[in-house]
Amino acid sequence: MSEASRHRTRLAGLAIGLLFVLMAGRGGYLALSDAPSNAAARPMTAALQQRADIVDRNGELLATSVVSWSLWANPSLIWDGADVAGQLVRVLPDLNEADLAARLSDPKRKFVWVKRGLTPRQREQVAALGLEGLDFREEARRAYPRGVLAGQVLGYTNVDGKGIAGVELAQEAALQGGVAPVRLTLDIGAQAALEAELATAAMDYDMKGGAAILMDTRTGAIRGMASWPPFDPNRASDTPADDPSRTNRAISAVYELGSIFKPLTIAAALDVGAIKPEDRFPVGQPLLIQGRRISDTHWFAREADVWKILSESSNIGTVQVNYALGAQRQQQFLDLAGLTRRAPVGLPGSAAPLVPARMDEVTAATVSYGHGISVTPMAFLVAFSAFGNDGVMAAPVLVEDEAAPKAEPVRLFSQQTAHLVTEMMRQSVVNGTARRAEVPGYRVAGKTGTAEKPIPGGYAKDRNVASFAAVFPADSPQYALIVTLDEPKAIEDGTMTAAVNAAPVAGRIIERVAPLLEVDPRFEDLRPATAPPRPLSQNRSEL
Repeated sequence: MSEASRHRTRLAGLAIGLLFVLMAGRGGYLALSDAPSNAAARPMTAALQQRADIVDRNGELLATSVVSWSLWANPSLIWDGADVAGQLVRVLPDLNEADLAARLSDPKRKFVWVKRGLTPRQREQVAALGLEGLDFREEARRAYPRGVLAGQVLGYTNVDGKGIAGVELAQEAALQGGVAPVRLTLDIGAQAALEAELATAAMDYDMKGGAAILMDTRTGAIRGMASWPPFDPNRASDTPADDPSRTNRAISAVYELGSIFKPLTIAAALDVGAIKPEDRFPVGQPLLIQGRRISDTHWFAREADVWKILSESSNIGTVQVNYALGAQRQQQFLDLAGLTRRAPVGLPGSAAPLVPARMDEVTAATVSYGHGISVTPMAFLVAFSAFGNDGVMAAPVLVEDEAAPKAEPVRLFSQQTAHLVTEMMRQSVVNGTARRAEVPGYRVAGKTGTAEKPIPGGYAKDRNVASFAAVFPADSPQYALIVTLDEPKAIEDGTMTAAVNAAPVAGRIIERVAPLLEVDPRFEDLRPATAPPRPLSQNRSEL
């Protein structure tokens, strides 16, 4: 071998030796680095198992945790951060390339998150790039297998698995480190019915929003709580903070609910003996109270008894009933009914009502028929449910937890008053403004309410909130229901009242949920003794 050949061999050996030294040094650096390794990532799977599932009353799965992968980088091991960022963005296009390049180009950093919660396909695509300084960590990810079903109720967690909305937040202590699932009082069949009918209402009436709540009158158990637009907690991170779907309108939106307040006003007056059901009041002419004109939306008689005042939804008659009750007793009743404070529903975001600063003569009059006071649908339903529980108001319950302290029920009015006003509301469904809520066999008793929305200087004539509240079956109530539609558009002959939108939506809900909840149907002979009731028209709409 020539001297030149031996020289070349020595150089080649030296180069190979240097290469091995560099590789060994790099391996040692990685071993000593404080960046997370696969071994360190494994315990994340244990944390995944510790957050409990959420199920409905029958054990049907609503929320669980699954394994996912997250991508991290050690910038100190990356030679060209801009190049790596560019390649990653081609696989993960939602990343901000400039921001990522800046973070990957900082040699002082040894750990940065690139993207949390990769899909299996995304993980494969990133791995196939063979880029240096990148690795994957196994993590927990919350999953909601039923999509939008009860989305606002369930809430969601952040990327670190902590609850930040809905049940996920309210039950954080029970879910974090829990073994047994958190069992809700919701029934997924009833929940699906509420959500489906709200979605249909959205198509039929092009409404701004809506809510529906179904409650067991005897226990306070919430069997369904729906809000429209729907929210998918699986896509919480992609949903803007101001998106209306994030709002649970059942508990977080307050409304002037209109004439569904009238049964409460009448019950309060009957219960203290201020009126009797056969008492008659003049209803043929509007009232003028301190310059405020109070009228009905249709003329039906010169005078009427309490039964007719409720079935015809007379503002004039209700105000006179409230005169007999008196403003002081009216205020005491509202306080007792919980309508002057947040509903104790056990979820974050229960909104406070908007109540009058003082109950003067005008305010007392308008509040009697549901104007001048704004409450959440949940707060109202809790009070209204007393009609279905012999006058006793049960606190709402969303989580089945025998160890949790139970709120004491509140007697709102007597059993006799509850039965009498429920019978009046039954007549409102059979012969009055709520006829489109009737469901054969299930004896609905309820009241419609249409409230114009307040605007600066008055009320909007073309924007309203339409509601229907009911208990069923009327002769032995088991459930209370409220349906609230926010700004439904006019249909048929131009009417926008609850009689033509909220009432039929409620009827369809009852028709669907009653068999699911094993409510026994019983058919009545509802044929009138004389002439049949006149067909519903715009002139028989109510405020």
